[in-house]
Amino acid sequence: MPDNIVLVGFMGSGKSTCGRILAADLGWKFIDTDELIAAEAGMPVKEIFARHSEVYFRALEQETVARTVTFSRTVIATGGGVVLSPVNVQHLRQGNKVVWLQVDLATALARTRTTEERPLLQGQKPADIARLWRHRQKYYQFADLWLNTATMSPDEVAAAIKEALKQWLAELK
Repeated sequence: MPDNIVLVGFMGSGKSTCGRILAADLGWKFIDTDELIAAEAGMPVKEIFARHSEVYFRALEQETVARTVTFSRTVIATGGGVVLSPVNVQHLRQGNKVVWLQVDLATALARTRTTEERPLLQGQKPADIARLWRHRQKYYQFADLWLNTATMSPDEVAAAIKEALKQWLAELK
């Protein structure tokens, strides 16, 4: 049984930042699927999108998800669009606890506006990003735990996840 904690949510929800903290607190491994894809491809996600397309990236993402969810005692931070694939969702749920880090649109935009590494935000108008945010909300709802991160620090998010999953974590020992 894999027994991982998988973090899903929109860009800027805190998956990578909070995931690193949570993994360290638990003494578990940490994997960011986007970082793993970039490392294995030898180029940033933004460049994968530009050179090969989003479809190509999503195929790499699906392979990466299928592989990483078989690990054990790992906190896995996924890309914001990972949940668009029913195959990915099926993999994420098998033996893992999935946590939706919720964030309102204004907070997501504030947290991501300073980075150029988010290919789906490049050249987009706020209205387009708002449509993307609204569209994706329904895809995150399969998660075992929903946690609004907008007003929480990364440490508070990690602590809240640990507290909410306390019983499940105790059963793993």
